[in-house]
Amino acid sequence: MEVHIKPETESRLTELASKSGRATDDLVEDALAGYLTEVAEVREMLDGRYDDIKSGRVKPIDGEAFFDGLRQREDELLKQRNPK
Repeated sequence: MEVHIKPETESRLTELASKSGRATDDLVEDALAGYLTEVAEVREMLDGRYDDIKSGRVKPIDGEAFFDGLRQREDELLKQRNPK
């Protein structure tokens, strides 16, 4: 497999390899393996959340209503800290 990266990324990779004493191929392999593990974990978590919503175990909330409530709580906290 061949991977093409931007010159800036290659420069950073080469610098890190030089500082760490590890081969650039090893650094790329480790980074990609870690990334793929993280993506798989996120996918599993999202699938579980979707299953929870579909089964009715969890009720979805309206995003706009949530953020409106969050803004109101923030405003109240700011008023408590800075009374006029």
